[in-house]
Amino acid sequence: MSKPFALLFDMDGVIVDSNPAHKIALQKFARQHGYDLDEQQLREKIYGRTNKEWITNLFGVLPADTLQQYAHEKEAMYREIYKDDIQPVKGLVAFLDMLEANNIAKAIGTSAPRVNVDFSLSSTNLQNYFSIILDDTFVTHGKPDPEIYIKCAAAVGLPNAQCIVVEDSLSGVTAGKRAGSKVIGITTTHTKEELSEADLIINDFDELTLEKLQQLID
Repeated sequence: MSKPFALLFDMDGVIVDSNPAHKIALQKFARQHGYDLDEQQLREKIYGRTNKEWITNLFGVLPADTLQQYAHEKEAMYREIYKDDIQPVKGLVAFLDMLEANNIAKAIGTSAPRVNVDFSLSSTNLQNYFSIILDDTFVTHGKPDPEIYIKCAAAVGLPNAQCIVVEDSLSGVTAGKRAGSKVIGITTTHTKEELSEADLIINDFDELTLEKLQQLID
């Protein structure tokens, strides 16, 4: 008999393909504050990190109220840019239905603020699929630190070795592996070659079956 397992989902780039909108918002925000970010800087300083981390990477240490103001400003830009285009990643709804039908536990573990989680789930009618959500308020150390996925595993009541992380970012894949979980990389943000650290790489959720998940755990 197969061991029980759980799915731990990142949000941006996994549940919704939001990173193009985030990129536009980040570059717009940065330009308004005197920075012109190229692709390499986005990948090295910003992607997969909490607002606190990337804003500090960009501006240095700031007063808490300024940091919060900058985070709210950038995220409001993002939601305005993405609100008319948001939709679940291909195959996700059917995949979630399959998990539900097989009583497979699941959680979201994200560096995003809760307002973005609520925006993503409500805009795509996915809110009823996720009762366990760990947002940026649960994170002291952002990805690639494994903290978020260690906490997600505890929340679903299984060891990390029985959890499968789904990630699009390089820092997220590393976080999942460091937590002791198997990791599925999805190519919304990076190429298969870039995601080579992952245990399984997919283009979308249509490529995942229950058997493939069980093979990762067994």
